[in-house]
Amino acid sequence: MLPVADARWRVLNVPLTDACLRRAVRGWRALISIPVADEIYVGNAGVDAPEERGWLLGRFMPEGDPRHSTDVEIKWGTHPPGDTRAEWVRGEHRTALLVLISGRFRMEFPGRDVVLSKQGDYVVWGRGVDHSWYAEEASVVMTVRWPSIPGYKVESAS
Repeated sequence: MLPVADARWRVLNVPLTDACLRRAVRGWRALISIPVADEIYVGNAGVDAPEERGWLLGRFMPEGDPRHSTDVEIKWGTHPPGDTRAEWVRGEHRTALLVLISGRFRMEFPGRDVVLSKQGDYVVWGRGVDHSWYAEEASVVMTVRWPSIPGYKVESAS
């Protein structure tokens, strides 16, 4: 059973089927991001990401939440044109992968810039690689980095 809310925001228990979920998302005000059991979390990156500055999974999620991990972090980044990182990351202790979902996004590294322009373009950089970024167009990117460790919190410059 999936709890969803009808137009008056009453919580209803309805069988979880693909058709039911599509109808809930299209026609009802659905509770999109909800824990299902204790080991499964169903969500939407566009809805959940702003709550943690874009991060969907990592050590900063509450313990016991399926999204809590000290092994990996995953971020859904939505960037307006001209958005830039407030300051360079220096002395990085993680490996990272950034995949372009849409737009045009530039990753900046010492002595080299990489422009991601086609959906699915990606770049991987390792430990110790300083970096920054700039959204040349409105862009959506997904970042995966590992391991998940404290630090590097920088507020957006935009």
